[in-house]
Amino acid sequence: MKPCVKSLVLELLVAKNGVPLQVREAIVACELFGISENNVRVTLARLTIEALLEGAGRGSYQLGPQARDISSQLFAWRSVEQHLRPWDGSYLMVACNALGRSDRNILRQRERSLHMLGFAELDKDLYVRPNNIEPDIESLRRRLIDLGLEPAALVFQAMGFEEAQIQRIQNLWNGELLNDSYRRNCEQLESWALRAEQLRLDAAARESFTLGREAIRQIVFDPLLPQPMVDVALRSEFVAATQRFVDHGHQIWRTFLQQP
Repeated sequence: MKPCVKSLVLELLVAKNGVPLQVREAIVACELFGISENNVRVTLARLTIEALLEGAGRGSYQLGPQARDISSQLFAWRSVEQHLRPWDGSYLMVACNALGRSDRNILRQRERSLHMLGFAELDKDLYVRPNNIEPDIESLRRRLIDLGLEPAALVFQAMGFEEAQIQRIQNLWNGELLNDSYRRNCEQLESWALRAEQLRLDAAARESFTLGREAIRQIVFDPLLPQPMVDVALRSEFVAATQRFVDHGHQIWRTFLQQP
């Protein structure tokens, strides 16, 4: 799927590691994905009005004061495993039965926030996940609210389930499918890196952006299940492979943008 100009520009600035982005560079980069020059110029102007970008000299931009949170989100996937802690066998629960369902935008935000932290729906409006993220319930509640969950939702810890209930909860995720995806994506990223030098620079830039974005998205939406529900070592290997791939991709993009 073609990236939007906003995400491409912000990620280019991340790849440039503090060096301002020239308008010419943004136009050339977006052309790789079939995005018109007019679309690029209109988006740059809009992002400047929103203070996500600011001028950095004639015909160049850098991240603006409102981009700090977005910039940190672009990097957050790298430290995703730092949110994890040993699993004590208990579960985190979020009850949304007292919340409304008529506002589709609010409902979409709610479900996205829960999905991003690996919650699955156990019963109608009752969500669950293993208790292996965040240091305490209050930290989890704040993070869910920051992601879009309404403050009125009930967030709590639960334990003492019967064996049949535990099995029902754990069946909400497919650990083998997750393990296969970790393994498959590691192989894909490493295989691409080995043949990257054989590609034209423009093709390497385009493919590294697309593959890197897909890998990052998988990490961002990974449920971060504990052992033995998934192979934790294999997941760590995938995260490390993605970090290496994205760093390599940033080098490719810096080289591509420096072309005359």
